[in-house]
Amino acid sequence: MKITFHGATQTVTGSSHLLDVNGKKILLDCGLFQGRRKESFERNRSEFCKGEIIDCLILSHAHIDHSGRIPCLVKNGFTGDIFCTSATRDLCAVMLMDSAYIQEKDVEFVNRRRKKKGQHLFEPLYTKADVAKGMEQFLGLSYNRRHEIFPGIHLTLVDAGHMLGSAHVILDIKDQETGLDRRLVFSGDIGRPDIPIIRDPTPIHDGADILIMESTYGNRLHPPYPESEKELERIINETASRGGSLLIPAFAVGRTQQLVYALHKLSDKKAIPDLPIFVDSPLATRTTEIFRLHPEVYDAEIREFLLTDDDNNPFGFNRLQYTQTVGQSKGLNDLKVPAVIISASGMMHGGRILHHLRNRIEDPRNTILIAGWQAPNTLGRRIIDREEVVRIYGEEYKVRAQVETLNGFSGHADRDGLIDFVRNMKKKPQQTFIVHGEDESSESLARDLRNELGLKNVIIPDALESFDA
Repeated sequence: MKITFHGATQTVTGSSHLLDVNGKKILLDCGLFQGRRKESFERNRSEFCKGEIIDCLILSHAHIDHSGRIPCLVKNGFTGDIFCTSATRDLCAVMLMDSAYIQEKDVEFVNRRRKKKGQHLFEPLYTKADVAKGMEQFLGLSYNRRHEIFPGIHLTLVDAGHMLGSAHVILDIKDQETGLDRRLVFSGDIGRPDIPIIRDPTPIHDGADILIMESTYGNRLHPPYPESEKELERIINETASRGGSLLIPAFAVGRTQQLVYALHKLSDKKAIPDLPIFVDSPLATRTTEIFRLHPEVYDAEIREFLLTDDDNNPFGFNRLQYTQTVGQSKGLNDLKVPAVIISASGMMHGGRILHHLRNRIEDPRNTILIAGWQAPNTLGRRIIDREEVVRIYGEEYKVRAQVETLNGFSGHADRDGLIDFVRNMKKKPQQTFIVHGEDESSESLARDLRNELGLKNVIIPDALESFDA
């Protein structure tokens, strides 16, 4: 058995790990690289497996840094099955179409400049047609149902508690070379307990022989979730008292729904002023509808809320408006009263949030609330790092708005949650590969796994590095 790491090595984007076993090539995730535009453009094209050599793909969840290159794989000749949960398939149907739209628009914008200079024109990484073709290959599986994907290789997906449909991947393998029974666990992104909407992560008590696990927050602790709701209440009230608006860049899947639910509760308690609240993201609107279609993953808190809430809808209430058209989005720039605007993208590398930032970032009455992890070299990271001047659509703007961060809304386990994920395993892994984290986070987690749990073989792989397992 051989594992090659094609992405999310010493970074959090581009999750993609290739397993070569029993004559089959199984790809775990197929994510998009994000960050510097030119660097990401090149990596998404050059560091990629040829599609025709892959026998099947197992997708842990729908976030674009885990799923965003699937249409490219299909375009490059992949015809195998794509295994994931049903909720993940439903989310990918809208998220990958949105990604294709962005690919096409980005290349169209770049090519206008290149054509004027007589330069070679680019093609998009993939198109909406590639997405449509790829969706035919998705097979939705239920949690905790053992499924034979190839002779001697069984797949089980268990709830990772990270986002709607997210899964830990368990592969039970009868290794033909050694005759041994081996269990490989790929954590995907590990969720947090006691976060509203979706259920807590499911422990893998039996353990693993080989573990591939994320390390996004491997050196940090999150504040308790209720503290984050109180902080959100404070930030809204302080911003409104200044006569300003609150801008929240948020991922369309997961983070937006968490924030809407929190605002719903604050509104019901009359803990915040009676101000308009907008979700200005067509993708967030579509994915929220998918959340409504999957009540089977709701936790006890949401179920109780649905029984007592007058609106009978955790993602909708009388102050909340989901904008649909470009005209409605532009109209938010003419608001003369304080408001809350939730808009994508979460890292501010594209989407409608850029228009709202351009109109509000230089007004000190306003607040920009960062409620999620920001990749290096993104606009979001520059704002968190308190750069005084940032570029939006090629123009410079002074950051005069207040900047706040809230890590308590994160869907990722913190350092203690990651350690507990392994601690709960009766059989500790003989090989552990640390991925999906920046250097400091990965190194800190690897050290703590060795020191606290006595793991002997903990490795932080380099990009395209291969290991026998």
